[in-house]
Amino acid sequence: MSASTLTESAPLRSDARVISLVGLVHASSHFSQLVLPPLLPWLHGEFGIGYAALGSVLTVFFVVSCVVQALSGFVVDRHGARPVLYGGMALMALGIVGFALAQSFWMLVAAAIVTGMGNGVFHPADFTLLNRKVSPARLGHAYSVHGITGSLGWAAAPALVVPLAQLWGWRLALLAAAGVVVAILLVACRGRGVLADELAEAPARAPAASALAAAEAPLAFLRLPAVWVCMGFFFLYAVVLSVVQTFAAPAAERLHAMPQTWLGLCVTLYMVALAVGMVAGGFLVQRDWPAERIVGTGFGVAAMFAVAMALAPLPAASVPLVFVLMGLVSGLAGPSRDMLVKQSTPLHASGRVYGVVYAGLDIGQALAPLVFGWVMDHGHHQVIWLGLAAVQLSLIGSAAAVAGLRRVPQA
Repeated sequence: MSASTLTESAPLRSDARVISLVGLVHASSHFSQLVLPPLLPWLHGEFGIGYAALGSVLTVFFVVSCVVQALSGFVVDRHGARPVLYGGMALMALGIVGFALAQSFWMLVAAAIVTGMGNGVFHPADFTLLNRKVSPARLGHAYSVHGITGSLGWAAAPALVVPLAQLWGWRLALLAAAGVVVAILLVACRGRGVLADELAEAPARAPAASALAAAEAPLAFLRLPAVWVCMGFFFLYAVVLSVVQTFAAPAAERLHAMPQTWLGLCVTLYMVALAVGMVAGGFLVQRDWPAERIVGTGFGVAAMFAVAMALAPLPAASVPLVFVLMGLVSGLAGPSRDMLVKQSTPLHASGRVYGVVYAGLDIGQALAPLVFGWVMDHGHHQVIWLGLAAVQLSLIGSAAAVAGLRRVPQA
């Protein structure tokens, strides 16, 4: 029995329930990633800890998430996505409470470990559910919604915690953020039937598929070159996101005399534009256009905008517009990016492949601040944007390499 056999006759209502609930759960992951960074000024004042040390707390978060992400795919393939997702959300809520109650740097590190463990489960579980439960004809839209909800989760975190920190203090702001994750967990528990993974949780219904999965060595998928090329692709993609979220706006402010009050606006506009672009990208990926060409075009145009920001004498008022345009074209590539991984994934190793591939995201987000932060500290603001353009261009070649190596799974 193939994944398409399980999903090809799924009605629109069934697909919509799966897509929306998985998307909501995914939003909680991205939300949790950005609850602490906006509060670093408060933590700096509270504990007297330098920003480099506080940044290392975030590095711990992403390193732990990377390890868990690579390992959790094996658990997803064996026991199903639903219990893994529940455990991940519970750990994230517990970790955020740990941040709120922390009395020292090491308590922050401990909370980062717990939160990172929770964050690491989402991509293997999410994409396994989408690939197994959503009709092939709607899979591109499923990837689009998944990306959109992640972007909205990123946007929601600072919008919630910063005002609450200003009103009630950073500890209560973090407790409120933990409450948001708990609320989403309760919604997910109520929709437990929607998140059931029949292929993993009920093998008796698919004896032929189970026999095939059992016959395949658990680590056999690691022999596929496409898996490692996909991982490299997501490493580069994470570097792009990290630079845009952290350093691009301050560098643009120095290059083009932009008002400092626009720094947060530029990042917010980029994330919203990224989500809008993903809506259109969901339609593009459903057409018979090669996914790697859509990815290449999107990031190629984004690189042109980055080079213009670095070298052109742009008026300050145009800087937010460049962020919007760069976010739109990057968003167009998002669903096609996920489709490339889908086309490289053996049917019964879905969780394992996504766990390894998406570990590249955590590695990129852990390492990029170290490199680009050094560049920023030394005042090389043009290099920030030229480096961003170089990474975006590298994504084009990486996507083409994935397409050349991918292995389409057989039923």
